[in-house]
Amino acid sequence: MARFMLAAMPFTGHVTPMLAVAEALLERGHSVRFYTGSAFRDRVEASGAVFVPWRNAPDFDENDLTKTFPRLVGKKGVRQVMINLTDAFIGTAPAQVKDLLAAWEEEPWDALVTDDTSCGGAFTAEKTDAPWATIAILPLNLPSRHGPPSGLGITPGRGPLGRARDAALRGIRPLLATPLRKPLASARAEAGLPPSNAIFDEVMFSPHLILAGGAPLLDYERQDRPAHLEFIGRLAATPRKDALPDWWHDLHDRTVVHVTQGTQNIDPGDLIRPTIESLADRDVLVVVATGRRGADELPFTVPSNVRVSGFLPYDALLSHVDAVVTNGGWGGTLAALAHGIPLVIGGGDLDKPEIAARVAWSGAGVNLKTGTPKPTTIAEAVDRVLRERDFADAAARVAAQLESGGGAQRAAERLEELAGAASVV
Repeated sequence: MARFMLAAMPFTGHVTPMLAVAEALLERGHSVRFYTGSAFRDRVEASGAVFVPWRNAPDFDENDLTKTFPRLVGKKGVRQVMINLTDAFIGTAPAQVKDLLAAWEEEPWDALVTDDTSCGGAFTAEKTDAPWATIAILPLNLPSRHGPPSGLGITPGRGPLGRARDAALRGIRPLLATPLRKPLASARAEAGLPPSNAIFDEVMFSPHLILAGGAPLLDYERQDRPAHLEFIGRLAATPRKDALPDWWHDLHDRTVVHVTQGTQNIDPGDLIRPTIESLADRDVLVVVATGRRGADELPFTVPSNVRVSGFLPYDALLSHVDAVVTNGGWGGTLAALAHGIPLVIGGGDLDKPEIAARVAWSGAGVNLKTGTPKPTTIAEAVDRVLRERDFADAAARVAAQLESGGGAQRAAERLEELAGAASVV
């Protein structure tokens, strides 16, 4: 039996795939502790892992970030991203290190496993002698010699001019990270670490093992990924056993379009409302997930072809869905593609434009290139992905790659190798 410590930033989209890994490790007989925010205590303990809470680190609420990080008030776009990274991810890292080192002193682990935004976890790895693995629960953000830098929402250029543009953008990549250098240096110093020239993206990735959620088709099929990186497909934790809504039978024998804005920036006026308006007169059933458990209504009247729920049993729902309209959350995107469902993505901020660009490049969806599209734009895109077979075929190719990655079970195998432990199953 090996002892694992898993660390995930306290966001649903980060904790859920890490829980899938925790469950797989536990099934194979290993000991698992899981460090994250208190909002996820019940889910962690239900998995069988030992919950390790944020104590020194500020235990924030993902649905009310401004309460803990007031600089986020009124911010969107690039400014929101930078403040998020500076305050929530980098600024909390020294306190995360205190929490994790206290857990290490109580009982050392054989391997540390962090999500690819867990700055505190990455810092802790530098202060202990245990091997470290990164689980990339976001689109892989490693540097490459091909295409533009990740995160810009730009697909690789074609021809000499396109390749020259990409090379120029790669050349200024260190400049793009400049705003984070000082906060990162301050956090390292506070955590008792020596200075480093590594930029934020480089800090997050283990030199020992990187297990990337997703598939090569969602990474522009880059050929220069390091040998210690492996794509593992979709990480799906055991779903909660929620009761099905009373309208569930309406899904049968209908064309179903699912629309979601995930769990961040969930103003329904951005994407949900224009999608409903765009399909109000169509012979389709529109299924809305509001992103908050129990929030089963919208703040406006909906037409008769709309069904609303806070959270839904996703895999069960997607087996009935023909197209998904989404803001591009990575977990939801991978879930839809794992079912071979084509996407319409209105990604407006954070990592969403990057995800939309990757999906469109793979051929599995339409990139609306805005987080607040007009109803007519959405209607045209939905018509395309339902009518043109190429989208479904591309989604099926991505689904095959996701399936071949092996998911959480493959992640557990690789983590066992890292920890030097054999499965006891």
